[in-house]
Amino acid sequence: NRTTLSRYLSSQADPTDTLADLALASAAAPRGGRPSTSSHAGGTCRLKDEGSRLQVVSAGAIAGLVSRFIIAPLDVVKIRLQLQPYSLYDPLTRSSHSAPAYLGTAATVRHILKHEGLTALWKGNVPAELMYVCYAALQFSTYRTTTMLLQTTLPTRLPDAAESFIAGASSGALATAITYPLDLLRTRFAAQGRTRIYNSLRGAIGDIWRDEGGRGFFRGIGPGLAQIVPYMGLFFVSYEGLRVRLAGLNMPWGSGDATAGVMASVLAKTVVFPLDLVRKRIQVQGPTRGKYVYGDIPEYSSTLRALASIVRGEGFRGLYKGLPISLVKSAPAGAVTVWTYEQSLKVMMGLEARAGEVNL
Repeated sequence: NRTTLSRYLSSQADPTDTLADLALASAAAPRGGRPSTSSHAGGTCRLKDEGSRLQVVSAGAIAGLVSRFIIAPLDVVKIRLQLQPYSLYDPLTRSSHSAPAYLGTAATVRHILKHEGLTALWKGNVPAELMYVCYAALQFSTYRTTTMLLQTTLPTRLPDAAESFIAGASSGALATAITYPLDLLRTRFAAQGRTRIYNSLRGAIGDIWRDEGGRGFFRGIGPGLAQIVPYMGLFFVSYEGLRVRLAGLNMPWGSGDATAGVMASVLAKTVVFPLDLVRKRIQVQGPTRGKYVYGDIPEYSSTLRALASIVRGEGFRGLYKGLPISLVKSAPAGAVTVWTYEQSLKVMMGLEARAGEVNL
């Protein structure tokens, strides 16, 4: 049992990528208890109880930070593609804009390297790392608290899927709302071209506060929060259906549960992706809107008007710019997270064992 689906999903950057993290850990664990030793009975891959809670949390944090750093260039590429405000399939609209036309992941990477340098692929990584740590801590604590309340205050226990849905949606909403300013800062730094708008994280916070007020840090939070409930609903409905059909499958990377989780995550993420794209577009609104790598990002007054404007000007496919790279990055992110997690945990447990031998 080298990994679990919960660790895999927790390696992602965006809030919707982490919503199913602890929900799946809970679903894989025995009722009313902590995850037990690895077991594949009935197609269920249970979490392996390794190390102390502090060691597990520390190893998870290290793994997440390392993974975030390594896949940061893919996040920058995704954001650049999402912010591209014109149709990629209409040469007339492309030629009428002075901003770069990114025609895919490889072309975007080449353009950034040529015109902005290697370090540009890590623009926004500092607020992204801070967001990851804060989001994970908030979601973990809120998820556990909500689950305990549901289990102890209601006269009868809810089904596992219902508990996971309620706890996951509430913890995801709270974590998203509290860490949202860091998400906005990450997007704005990633959207900067050769001309710098913000020279530092501290300077960006001061400029936004001065020019846009406190509300400026929460531009686009509407579609950000609107993603959560449909994502969780779609995820658990499809996960439960697929889990039954795939029960008993034994694959190199885990059980049928893991496969069902990945498929459900891809489906749910694809459905809510337009809201993620709109969130990014609204995050760069305000007095600096015309200064980013795309100087002509349209002005949007609401989520619905933004969706309508994108469909009208860029076509339905415009709502899914950046989706392929968003889905593809899950594989390397998961691999890096799992490897780093296991190595970090191994080192910490080894140090603890040696310390115990010295004290004997």
